[in-house]
Amino acid sequence: MKNQRTSPAAPAAFCGMAVALETALMFLTGLMPTATYSLPALAGLVGIVIVVELGVKWAWPVYGAASILSALIAPDKEAAALYVLFFGCYPILKAIVERRWRRWTQWICKLLIFNAAAVLYYFIATRVLGVPEESFWTFGILLPAVLLVAGNLVFLLYDYVVSGLVRVYWQRLHGPVSRILR
Repeated sequence: MKNQRTSPAAPAAFCGMAVALETALMFLTGLMPTATYSLPALAGLVGIVIVVELGVKWAWPVYGAASILSALIAPDKEAAALYVLFFGCYPILKAIVERRWRRWTQWICKLLIFNAAAVLYYFIATRVLGVPEESFWTFGILLPAVLLVAGNLVFLLYDYVVSGLVRVYWQRLHGPVSRILR
């Protein structure tokens, strides 16, 4: 008996819905200005589903489309920059890194990815988005250096949580979703 497959358009439609969901979450940054960090992180988690179900080949175009739309329509440009520079591509990069290297090399690569994104974000915020550099100095302390150290600790927690979400997704939702995409 032949395997029954849905239309080859099913993965494309699934990716289109993922782009729409990610873009909608980024649009909400205008309604909830305090969500500058949480909504891009949440939007990026949608990429996990694409990576697990369809692979990184499908995840890159989803990330690209959502990045372009977010940059164009997200009211909070700082949130859009965070999505484009880190949160949108991290699930894809995480999957690639975790498939190729041993644990210590993975952590080094992941920390390099995070730190490169954080430094690039700082320069975009100060040079493109117009955040004054003086606002990063408090009591003679350069806050970006302190925030980068703290950010690395938060990133380690974020990576751990993302790994846990991938496990939960695989155990509970992968079966039903993969049947839809077949």
